[in-house]
Amino acid sequence: MLFNSLDFAVFLPIIFILYWFVLNKSLKHQNILLVLSSYLFYGWWDWRFLFLIIGSTLVDYFIGLQIAKNKNRRKQKLLLYISLTTNLGLLSIFKYYNFFLENFIMAFSFFGTSIKANSLNIILPVGISFYTFQTLSYTIDVYRKTLKPTKNFIAFSAFVSFFPQLVAGPIERASNLLPQILHHRIFNKKQFIEGIRLMIFGFFQKIVIADTLAPVVNQIFNNYTYQSGGTLILGAIYFSIQIYGDFSGYSKIARGLAKLLGFELMMNFNFPYFSRSIGQFWRRWHISLNTWFRDYLYIPLGGSRTSKMKTIRNISIIFLASGLWHGANWTYIAWAIIHIGWFIVSFLLGNNRKHLEDRITEKNFLSKGIALLQIIRTFTIVTIAWVFFRAENITTGFHYLLSMNFNFDKSIEMLSIVILAITMDVLYLKFESKNFIYSIMLGAIIAASIMTTKAEFIYFQF
Repeated sequence: MLFNSLDFAVFLPIIFILYWFVLNKSLKHQNILLVLSSYLFYGWWDWRFLFLIIGSTLVDYFIGLQIAKNKNRRKQKLLLYISLTTNLGLLSIFKYYNFFLENFIMAFSFFGTSIKANSLNIILPVGISFYTFQTLSYTIDVYRKTLKPTKNFIAFSAFVSFFPQLVAGPIERASNLLPQILHHRIFNKKQFIEGIRLMIFGFFQKIVIADTLAPVVNQIFNNYTYQSGGTLILGAIYFSIQIYGDFSGYSKIARGLAKLLGFELMMNFNFPYFSRSIGQFWRRWHISLNTWFRDYLYIPLGGSRTSKMKTIRNISIIFLASGLWHGANWTYIAWAIIHIGWFIVSFLLGNNRKHLEDRITEKNFLSKGIALLQIIRTFTIVTIAWVFFRAENITTGFHYLLSMNFNFDKSIEMLSIVILAITMDVLYLKFESKNFIYSIMLGAIIAASIMTTKAEFIYFQF
């Protein structure tokens, strides 16, 4: 079910009314409604995939209890491995089996050996990477003894399947979301208004910005051999803005929906295109995924508290893992390698830990001329990497980049869309508590909904 669909426009008010006005006196009944509504929301695409999410829920619920019950560390580790194998095994079959099979066959054919093997004709379940990582974090935290397992199966099911962030994040930790599910919730008018505002801005980013740019981006990338160099630059910049509007928009809608139901989800984007370095960009882009890799992969590998060579190894591993997390295609590996190269340079120069402020404010995001130049440099590197992310294959990505050149005729058009994206973020920063900015956005959403074609969120494919 899409947030920007008529189905969801009917679904949400019904759930909201039942949740706050019919079942508000019973936490258990509210949580049962959350589970059932989440299963309906997810099963709207294909009900067969519900077996996967229910299976993951059952496995990690019982493994969490058994890890806490067993005092033998070896048995606890075995239980953890069962959870990892089950969840990552399912993810690998649906997402990576054909990719690795095709490359395995290609590798042998390079040496003159022909291998025949059958690929699987399967559909990738929506959001499988998101809920797999979410439920894995629960088992790992229980194993680490930083989290006590819950005996409340309904609450745990709601944690795994929570529909606002089920298919595209943020990837929540059990330590944040599960206690909120387990405790009684009271309707809060202020939280409700904050949720509505977040949803309006999220829909604005998705419908007015991302969906308006989508057909232009598709036209340019699908016909790049016939486009001028300036148009290709324009297409790359447009896609950078499209993917930000699309994914950041989803995250805001998800957080807003959660607020309507009395929950607080983590911020997933923090004005990433205002970053002054690649390190700062990755602290502000898809924050829930990057902190997941930091806590469950980078730090266990040794993080940065080791030799420079091992730190470089660790950096490379988490970026490659992030690339593969996005999909089974060499284009995502190329995208990751660009970020690896720049991040390592930043690390060796000692720049990766500069500008650690968590929150963008009016005073610090464009305070100096040098900051603007650093922002432009970071955005340029990120945009180059996005070309591979968007390209159909590696060859296409290289051809696209090599064909780009600056065209003055396109510069005004490029400038206008960049100004639009920057203006909306600045307006949100300055007037996020003012009703008039949301009235403007709401009007734009209605107009754009009439004029543009409805599109799925980009990150649904991951």
